[in-house]
Amino acid sequence: MKLDQIPFNIPFVAKNQLNSLSEVINNKKFSGDGFFTNKCSDLLQKIYKSKVLLTTSCTHALEMSALLCNISPGDEVIMPSFTFVSTANAFVNFGAKVIFVDIDKSTMNIDPVNIENAITKKTKAIVAVHYSGYTSNIEKIAKIAKKNNIFLIEDAAQAIGSYFKGKSLGTFGDFGCLSFHETKNIQCGEGGALIVNNESYYLKAEVIREKGTNRSQFFRGEVDKYRWISKGSSYLPSEFNAAFLYDQLKNIKLVTIKRNRLWDRYYKNLINLKNIKLPTYKKGALHNGHIFFIKVKNIYERSKLIDFLKKNGIQSVFHYIPLHESIKCKNYYSFKGLDKFTTIESQKLLRLPMFFDLSFRDVDFISEKIIDFYS
Repeated sequence: MKLDQIPFNIPFVAKNQLNSLSEVINNKKFSGDGFFTNKCSDLLQKIYKSKVLLTTSCTHALEMSALLCNISPGDEVIMPSFTFVSTANAFVNFGAKVIFVDIDKSTMNIDPVNIENAITKKTKAIVAVHYSGYTSNIEKIAKIAKKNNIFLIEDAAQAIGSYFKGKSLGTFGDFGCLSFHETKNIQCGEGGALIVNNESYYLKAEVIREKGTNRSQFFRGEVDKYRWISKGSSYLPSEFNAAFLYDQLKNIKLVTIKRNRLWDRYYKNLINLKNIKLPTYKKGALHNGHIFFIKVKNIYERSKLIDFLKKNGIQSVFHYIPLHESIKCKNYYSFKGLDKFTTIESQKLLRLPMFFDLSFRDVDFISEKIIDFYS
């Protein structure tokens, strides 16, 4: 890669991916739940030690979790405002009111203390978002959910290959939701998965995923006919997506190791630069190198740094605009407590290029330019 042209992201592509796509064509089975869908599910179930269903996106995995929780009008769902819009839409679409709470500024993840203060009789679920493949304290959040007899859903869109105290993120709650969008470590263009940690919900999840029918049971010979028995939608990815994803999943260790090494290189290069703040990860948390971000003084300095890096051939980006800043969606949410950190910290955050084919030389060049900017 030329050092004067460093994009923010290039999707990872494994070797021999065309062979798997050709196999789909030869098998003449293009719709979901074929050979490659089963292969992917098997691999994911080994990783997560739970039942896993492939979906067309993480958005749809979140929608499935909302249906499994029987989210209805009048229910409240607690989550951070610093997240992607799908985290909120998945529950708003079924009539819930979203209750945003403030984040832990050091991790950009939901603060468990704020969760407890936001729980009411209407609270149906908590959604913990694992921003940058990291958790602030998912164990504590799980205890809060259990104590109050409410569902815990993990938005683990960025967290494949991440762990907390040796346990995969996405397996602490009732349901975990993964993304295989092309911006993620492991990708198939568009795709996702639902991790069902409470097996009593698995058959219901199958039904929801198959348009509200027991079609999966019919194919297994467990019923003589399949019928419409529940709410649901078409959440199955095609065999082409699954075939592409299968080759990616086989490389998850390789991808995670390389990204973590790039992450460590950034950290080593920038740790002594006093003008910025770097991510801080607590003991027991093993992230997957999905994001490397820095925090600058304010939004104005960030804009100047983005322009400076762009002039030097480096694409850097900011991330989410907090969802509670959307005046047009005011009827769908409320913010419980003070916004001490969500808005101001999001305005400081800048994401640097991070992808599998990025070289250590690229990271050194980017780091050097950031240092130049401040000197």
